[in-house]
Amino acid sequence: MTTPPSGERRARPTRHRGPIMLRGGEPDPQQRGSTTDQRLLDKRGPSDWVHTDPWRVLRIQSEFVEGFGLLAELPRAVSVFGSARTPRDHRHYAVGVELGAALSRAGYAVITGGGPGVMEAANRGASEAGGMSVGLGIELPFEQELNEWVDVGISFRYFFVRKTMFVKYAQAFVILPGGFGTLDELFEALTLVQTRKVTRFPVVLMGSEYWTGLLTWIRETMVPEGTISPHDLDLVTVTDDVAEAVAVIQAAEASRQAGDNGGGMRAPIDTRPSDA
Repeated sequence: MTTPPSGERRARPTRHRGPIMLRGGEPDPQQRGSTTDQRLLDKRGPSDWVHTDPWRVLRIQSEFVEGFGLLAELPRAVSVFGSARTPRDHRHYAVGVELGAALSRAGYAVITGGGPGVMEAANRGASEAGGMSVGLGIELPFEQELNEWVDVGISFRYFFVRKTMFVKYAQAFVILPGGFGTLDELFEALTLVQTRKVTRFPVVLMGSEYWTGLLTWIRETMVPEGTISPHDLDLVTVTDDVAEAVAVIQAAEASRQAGDNGGGMRAPIDTRPSDA
């Protein structure tokens, strides 16, 4: 029996249920020999109606239904973000693998965007440690399959539906070095915590060297300008230690279970106008 090259893994049985992808385990007998297209019994006709906004709402609704249905019974989980461009021999990839494994051993499922780079690393660490590895993909202009370490995956058409899933089914965000997409998830999470849309929701930045410049700008420009409160910096934990990142998440969970919905963790809401 041959051994796969380093960084690769053996192909596992893959099956699709609509936009949902499942790897490993036994196929569902009810799904054998059947596809969505085969179950769609309708004649070909004008398709202009598909592109009107009222009908598009139904497609959006279906994405929410598929996502909720797939993830409703997910155990406690952590969403991990980072660059899709990180190569497998980069130190950030190694940290992602270590983080995914540590979260898995602590009893958390790992949710990523399902792509390559840091996302693949976190999925890989979780999967190799025997945990649940989840990928929430997005339809892009170029082809991008969910990475091979995703055990349960789904691909979305709409970013805002996908973002809802990242937050709704996670107890924390861990952000590794990344680009615009990573920053988008970071600042959306901070906004949700700052405005108390979510409670006891840790946001952990891994890689102090990478994030120092951004945090310095926030501290030395945004705070003096009054666009954020000085206490808003307390919404973020910065660390290079995977064990510390997991400990922060576990501490927040323990506080939540004790009935503290974040009073000691979140910064007070700054009610002044943003141009004050």
